Amino acid sequence: MAIDYDAGSCVGTDVTAGIPPAAALFHSLADETRLRIVQRLARGEARVVDLTAELALAQSTVSKHLACLRDCNLVDYRAEGRQSFYSLTRPELMDLLASAEQLLAATGHAVTLRPGSAVHRRAAGATDHDGAALAAGEAPA
Repeated sequence: MAIDYDAGSCVGTDVTAGIPPAAALFHSLADETRLRIVQRLARGEARVVDLTAELALAQSTVSKHLACLRDCNLVDYRAEGRQSFYSLTRPELMDLLASAEQLLAATGHAVTLRPGSAVHRRAAGATDHDGAALAAGEAPA
């Protein structure tokens, strides 16, 4: 995974450019737009037109960031007629986002990175399966 740091995007899949794979992975997720795309695709596949409408971004912007995420093997697409449906390729990505949520919460920065996460459910006033309100940092039993 080579990264063009000047352009702020991923370029190609060649690790020989001297960028360690872990740095390329975290760089691909460090961009707010790419993170928003990943968060949206965590809910299910989407076309570029869906992403542009839902994220209020230009088609060229979405396409550029999808290309980066594809270069990093985090998303892929399937063609159906003239349309391409994008989806996440690795379920482990959700585990990484869950760990990031826990780490950020432990450092006083509670964020929601995954749809349906405990932080997301608490923000919506969710309860655990016994009907008790979830406390900050608490996962359902």
